[in-house]
Order: sequence, then C-alpha cells, then structure tokens
Amino acid sequence: MRTSGRTELGQFIVADPRIRRGKLTFKGTRVIVADVLADVEQGLSWDFICYRWGGDRVTKGAIAEAVQLARRALLSPDGRLAHPPAAAA
Repeated sequence: MRTSGRTELGQFIVADPRIRRGKLTFKGTRVIVADVLADVEQGLSWDFICYRWGGDRVTKGAIAEAVQLARRALLSPDGRLAHPPAAAA
C-alpha cells in the first residue's frame, strides 16, 4: 500500500521518506531494517535482537518478515539468483 510517498512492504516494514530519509524501517519505529538484518548476519539470537531494539518494538515476526523480504529480493522462486549482477565495466 502506498500513501503520500509511504510504501508498506508487509505487515511490519515500511519505507517513508519522512522517516530516516526513506530507509526501510519497522512500522511505528525508527529502527532500520538493515541494522536488524546485520544483527541476524552476525548470528545474534532473535530474542537478543528483539531485546536490543526495545522488546516490543521489533518482534520475531518482524525479523522473520525482514529475512523473507531479503530472500525474495535475492532469489527467484526456483532458488536462482533473482537479478544477476551487471558485468563489471
């Protein structure tokens, strides 16, 4: 759903040019999705990540949605690379 420049990417994630310059954030927060994905990448437990970002502000469901959206952006439904990188110039 898009409302005045705001794009909702799911139940928990939004891009709003008025919040954090349009970076993806979790709805109702200023927590940047990329920061939470970096925590997942580092192997932090989802319980700790939730605690770290304020307990009820970023839930396990929100983390799962972020991981799912990242996977969809990277992979096609058959598991292949969705968008092959452009050839190096």
